[in-house]
Amino acid sequence: MSVRVSLVAAARSSSLLAERFDDDRPLDQAGWHEVQLAARALVPLGAAELRYCSPTARSRATGEALGYGPMAQPALRDCDMGRWRGLTLSDVAAREPAVVDAWLADPRSAPHGGEPLLAFITRIGGWLDTRPACEGSIVAVAEPAVVRAALVYALGAPPSTYWNVDVRPLSTITLAGLPGRWSLRLEAGPR
Repeated sequence: MSVRVSLVAAARSSSLLAERFDDDRPLDQAGWHEVQLAARALVPLGAAELRYCSPTARSRATGEALGYGPMAQPALRDCDMGRWRGLTLSDVAAREPAVVDAWLADPRSAPHGGEPLLAFITRIGGWLDTRPACEGSIVAVAEPAVVRAALVYALGAPPSTYWNVDVRPLSTITLAGLPGRWSLRLEAGPR
């Protein structure tokens, strides 16, 4: 029996240019407004038998605002960015440009003292692979980085692919399959 997992990217807590590593700020005004606009399309996913979310404030708030009543999953936490936590990529690049370049090029590196990209992708894949088989579906609200990592893992893509996946707030993907054998499932839009 296959499992169907829909991942919903949390609404935003800041503008995209102000996004910070390992950020746990709550939804901002724009994020709440985006949830209201997207609710009609996303609320039906709440009919899933199992409903989860990342432990971040914005993921929990997004799930609650959509009526999912999600259970926080520590395994769905964002990548541990160590000493870069709370900084933007441009902040870090201005201070340590060569280190950022090396980090972007090597998925096993962790110059920030946190979690390497490869370990992050593997952790998210481990969560996917341990979802119970159920007749219905699963929905999880997660940080955009978590959604990117899940997609890279599910497709068996090289870790460098992670940097080429743009996950916007409240976007969704559905993965279907079995542990270690996942497929991306694209749903038909509204007619």
